[in-house]
Amino acid sequence: MSDDSAILVNAKPDLAAARKAWLDQLGGERRLAPKTLEAYERDTRQFLSFLAGHLGGAPGLKDVAELRSLDFRAFLTRRRAGGAGARTLGRGLAGIRSFMRYLERSGLANAAAATTMRAPRQPKSLPKPLTAADARRVVDAKEQLHEEPWIAARNAAVLTLLYGCGLRIGEALSLTGEALRNRGEKSIAVTGKGSKTRMVPLLPVVFDAVDLYRRLCIYDLPPGEPLFRGARGGALQPAVLQRDMRNLRSALGLPDTATPHALRHSFATHLLGSGGDLRTIQELLGHASLSTTQVYTGVDTARLLDVYKNAHPRARTP
Repeated sequence: MSDDSAILVNAKPDLAAARKAWLDQLGGERRLAPKTLEAYERDTRQFLSFLAGHLGGAPGLKDVAELRSLDFRAFLTRRRAGGAGARTLGRGLAGIRSFMRYLERSGLANAAAATTMRAPRQPKSLPKPLTAADARRVVDAKEQLHEEPWIAARNAAVLTLLYGCGLRIGEALSLTGEALRNRGEKSIAVTGKGSKTRMVPLLPVVFDAVDLYRRLCIYDLPPGEPLFRGARGGALQPAVLQRDMRNLRSALGLPDTATPHALRHSFATHLLGSGGDLRTIQELLGHASLSTTQVYTGVDTARLLDVYKNAHPRARTP
């Protein structure tokens, strides 16, 4: 983070210096993702600019130390009036809380007023699965855009794991060379969130896709090393697959919602639509709570209503 963040912020020198030290710590010791760091810088800058008007002058450490819940609530109200949605407000409050906790640890302020503030309720958005036909096209090695056959097979294999097993992209890319070597395997152990391991059944089509990639791959894939490799031989990075998926969906005329993660949503939605029960789907997805899996009942209901509106004669307008 450059010194500009300390110069441009609407705050007294002591507060500006403390904010810069906090941002430097986030980017250095904690290695926060660049986009998150940019968001925290922007959100706290907006907050201090609000305080300058709210308090009648550029705030300093003493002013911030005396803030109450009412002051933070006034900031959120102002931002909401300016058109900020619940997600934007929640992210902004997260950055402000982080800054206040840093000040508290440094003995410069009390963070209680900020940390006890309730974040705005987030709207629940339904996952956007692909149709079964589109999902099959996406995972087809022949549809992949790469001229290198092994890379086309690699992408198809990873995407088949997401759709055929419901894996997260990180779970698929964490597989090592000993995985899926024997056609007789009926399931595979997957380590998901919270380092929890679950067993996921293997369809023959999943094994076939990985086997094709393994046979075409130009690199050795020994046990204990990454199964899926990048063009130069290192571990395949999620961003590479996401980029290739963007190119693929453009070529296939699919919507922007057709992402690698949407294949996991498609796995769950298509299972539910074919009679799968929520408890089983919960286990397959590795959800800690059944309530997380229940969102797919909304997806399936929405799909059924859409079919009804398009197909039922009484649903059509004359």
